[in-house]
Amino acid sequence: MSSVAVPFYQRRHKHFDQSYRNIQTRYVLEEYAARKTHEQKSHASDEKRIRFASELSALEKEIHTARHRAREHLDRLAIQRMVEENMALERHAVEERISRAPEILVRLRSHTVWEKMSVSLCFTVQGFPTPVVQWYKNEELITPASDPTKYRIESKYGVHVLHINRADFDDSATYSAVATNAHGQASTNCAVIVRRFRDGEEPHPAGIMPFHLPLSYDVCFTHIDVQFLEKFGVTFATEGETLTLKCSMLITPDLKRLRPRAEWYRDDVLIKDSKWTKLYFGEGQAALSFTHLNKDDEGLYTLRMVTKGGVSEYSAYLFVRDADALIAGAPGAPMDVKCHDANRDYVIVTWKPPNTTSESPVIGYFVDKCEVGLENWVQCNDAPVKICKYPVTGLQEGRSYIFRVRAVNSAGISRPSRVSEPVAALDPVDLERTQTIHVDEGRKIILSKDDLEGDIQIPGPPTNVHASEISKTYVVLSWDPPVPRGREPLTYFIEKSMVGSGSWQRVNAQVAVKSPRYAVFDLAEGKSYVFRVLSANKHGISDPSEITKPIEPQDTVVVPSTPGQVVATRNTKTSVVVQWEKPKHEEDLYGYYIDYSLVGSNHWEPSNHKPIKYNRFVVHGLETGEQYIFRVKAVNAVGFSENSQESEAITVQAALTCPSYPHGITLLNCDGHSMTLGWKAPKYSGGSPILGYYMDKREANHQNWHEVNSSLITRTIYTVEDLTEGAFYEFKVAAANLIGIGQPSDPSEHFKCKAWTMPEPGPAYDLTICEVRNTSLVLLWKAPVYEGKSPITGYLVDYKEVDTEDWITANDKPTSKRYFKVTDLHQGHTYVFKVRAVNDAGVGKSSEISEPVLVEARPGNEFYLLCF
Repeated sequence: MSSVAVPFYQRRHKHFDQSYRNIQTRYVLEEYAARKTHEQKSHASDEKRIRFASELSALEKEIHTARHRAREHLDRLAIQRMVEENMALERHAVEERISRAPEILVRLRSHTVWEKMSVSLCFTVQGFPTPVVQWYKNEELITPASDPTKYRIESKYGVHVLHINRADFDDSATYSAVATNAHGQASTNCAVIVRRFRDGEEPHPAGIMPFHLPLSYDVCFTHIDVQFLEKFGVTFATEGETLTLKCSMLITPDLKRLRPRAEWYRDDVLIKDSKWTKLYFGEGQAALSFTHLNKDDEGLYTLRMVTKGGVSEYSAYLFVRDADALIAGAPGAPMDVKCHDANRDYVIVTWKPPNTTSESPVIGYFVDKCEVGLENWVQCNDAPVKICKYPVTGLQEGRSYIFRVRAVNSAGISRPSRVSEPVAALDPVDLERTQTIHVDEGRKIILSKDDLEGDIQIPGPPTNVHASEISKTYVVLSWDPPVPRGREPLTYFIEKSMVGSGSWQRVNAQVAVKSPRYAVFDLAEGKSYVFRVLSANKHGISDPSEITKPIEPQDTVVVPSTPGQVVATRNTKTSVVVQWEKPKHEEDLYGYYIDYSLVGSNHWEPSNHKPIKYNRFVVHGLETGEQYIFRVKAVNAVGFSENSQESEAITVQAALTCPSYPHGITLLNCDGHSMTLGWKAPKYSGGSPILGYYMDKREANHQNWHEVNSSLITRTIYTVEDLTEGAFYEFKVAAANLIGIGQPSDPSEHFKCKAWTMPEPGPAYDLTICEVRNTSLVLLWKAPVYEGKSPITGYLVDYKEVDTEDWITANDKPTSKRYFKVTDLHQGHTYVFKVRAVNDAGVGKSSEISEPVLVEARPGNEFYLLCF
């Protein structure tokens, strides 16, 4: 291939042919495309960067906002918590100011309604916190869920209502509502009486009364009869023993909703449950138990069964002898220790002296104190105090104390008395210096006079300084605190001066007195003194008070004079009634002690071991047929009088009295012109056989009674002649013995004088119960006076428990005898009986129901007899 030579001027320049130009164009296009692509990528990258930066900024802003909101929320929570805490504190403070126990504003009201009527019982109560109310029927909780158709309870705005729907006779009861909160409880009660309609009378709609009834009427209470079956008798016990007095009784009708209330009294003072006495009542028995007898427990004990219709009661005396002395010949223990005039550091203790007969006379007493909760007894007086009163000083303010007393004679020291009730060493004036201001809604503000008197520096002198107690051995000074007294605690200093000496001696130089009372000892007998008192607080001592009048230590109470003539009279086979004339000066007497002695023995025994206040006493525990003499002495705080003159000798025998009244008058026969009546003999014959009876009669519409017989009726059955046929009569009977005529019986029911013509026999009568054992007894009776149209062929015996309605016939076939042994009875249950005679025509009238009898053999006996 041949080469082509290129000229030199062409060698410096490139030759761009068409191919070259295509390459260059392509290069330029690629470079442009690359630049364009770079620009697009750069733009996209910038857009991404800008978009990311924007999103990051928004995220930062959102985080900032969230943080701000979280901080605000936390701040709000903290503020809310602070507010709630402050509100809780304020609420607690308000609740403390207004919190109070429930208070009944409107009490329950008693209602009397007819059967099938509804009744609503409502009351209002306030208290904080809101009281919870519970309803009770005869002390049993009412729960509407148990009988939703009967009861519905509502409570709105402090008004509480018990709805009783369609009341029936069983709803007659005592209803009570008890409101309770954290600060206490309050209760209110009422009676609901549901009256039954007479036969044929239609009930009236609720709220509508029959036109012939008044809008108000007297409520007739169900009569509850209480009959004592087993009773405690005159009881002799010794100090330190345990004892139970109990009575079993028959309550008719025995309804849970109308139970009687058992109350025990000692010398007419109501007894309550305490450390020394425990009360029980239930299952037909009332009991009073003593955990540790003392002579303080001696007295006349009375059990009273209280019902809405009246009171049944029984009484007997309890004698408590001295326990054996720790030292032979030492006196008995004092009794009835009491505390009076208690203050911050001072109290007066009083007691009653023991009776002494064979022991040497008491020469004084020691008083002991003990802080409540401890067993450390401290003797208060170094030398025996001669009178039955002693001021005890040196008590610690705010603490409680009990006291006891021991008697001293030449032989030694007695046993300690029963301890007194606890007494607190507090100033009663502090309570008087408070003032209560009542504000709305039951709230109250208590202010102290100290807050109203301002700042008092040195107090003023006490006022009204005087002697409140004077004896040979001490003088008790009393005074009034200064007015105003200021806020600082006050103490006192006492100064004394013998009249005529001109010098003053501070009595309590070492220890200031906190109470406005002080007992000054160590005074010279026969000398007169004057006293003054100074007040003191932390700022200084006041000027002396005004000087008292001259005071001479001496006994202001003297030994009582001797009682007058003593007279003894018969009472029972083992007791005698002793009466005497009161002493001429009987002021401040504690009472009397009575002693007795067998004629010729010259040995005296105490009858009572606790002074009695009356000038009549029944001496028990004497031997029948023996002769006794009696003497009496009076006693007060200083000591005993001289013994009275001895009574005339008397032989112990039962006194004769008039008999009690007969009962159970029954109509046994009537022929149209006469009536045959029977009755039951008196329960008490008066100590002499009953000679006979007197009967009175009257027509039912007349007021005057007329004598039936002028001579005695010797039997418990009598026929009254010359009566008017068709008229109604009532009768009463009185028994007579050697002493006289007793009280008449209650009038009988109205008997119509109409001839008996029924073919069945009349009633048997004179039912007698005997041979009572644990599960059986024997019943006897007399044949009916009216036999009917044919002879009597037998008798049916019926019985039932007193608290049931259904009678049970004891014999399937009539018995031909006039006695019958009733078996399969329940031990400890009480039954009544009746008898029906039988002849060919059928069963006749029932006899009168017998007296109730408790089926239980007496301990140690196979059987006992009861004759009514």
